Amino acid sequence: MKKTLRILVVVLAVIASGCAAPAGDGLYTVKVKNVEQVEKYTYLQVKAKGPAYWVALPSREIAVGSVISYRGGMLMENFESKELGKTFDKILFLEGLEGDSPEGPAGGMGMMSGSTQGSKVNVEKLDTQVAAAEGSIALEELFSDPGKYDGKTIIVSGEVAKYNPAIMERNWIHIQDGTEFEGKYDLTATSSESFEVGQRVSLQGTIALNRDFGYGYSYEVLLENATAVR
Repeated sequence: MKKTLRILVVVLAVIASGCAAPAGDGLYTVKVKNVEQVEKYTYLQVKAKGPAYWVALPSREIAVGSVISYRGGMLMENFESKELGKTFDKILFLEGLEGDSPEGPAGGMGMMSGSTQGSKVNVEKLDTQVAAAEGSIALEELFSDPGKYDGKTIIVSGEVAKYNPAIMERNWIHIQDGTEFEGKYDLTATSSESFEVGQRVSLQGTIALNRDFGYGYSYEVLLENATAVR
């Protein structure tokens, strides 16, 4: 009975999204019908047995007529691409394609990958020690009592462990300072500013708790609208 219910949920999700149905191992295989390129992303209109739909992934060369396979993804509705000058009713953002190496065509960028304190994917722990700048809060302190900082503007210091630009009209930064609390060591922040992996920064932003963007991308603790403190 439980297995039947799980299958029904998957089928309903596929119907609702308009996406291809996965194989038994969760692998989706589709044919590329149209390709649109922008600086950082490749937009693909793809089709399997059902209606055609759009996916996006970090920029790469893919020819019309290619057959590609992928797993997972994050479904966005009414997504506006300013570079293309169009709005997608529904589009699936992918980290990469099946068969990519960890540092393959996607360049190791990944899609809005979360952290150990909420999302379904992990960011590796850095071997780093970043002293808290004056007025900033150590990540250990933040993670030990996040409710204390909910809705408040704070400053955190750390090293950029991962950087994902231009997703949902914002950049996504993962920072670590070498401290942790109960296995939580990586903080995700959103910003309109640009950063580089390995850069040491102090960020000022507002703490939001339990932010869920769907498709497994949820964050127990998120630093929103962060700006670099010079």
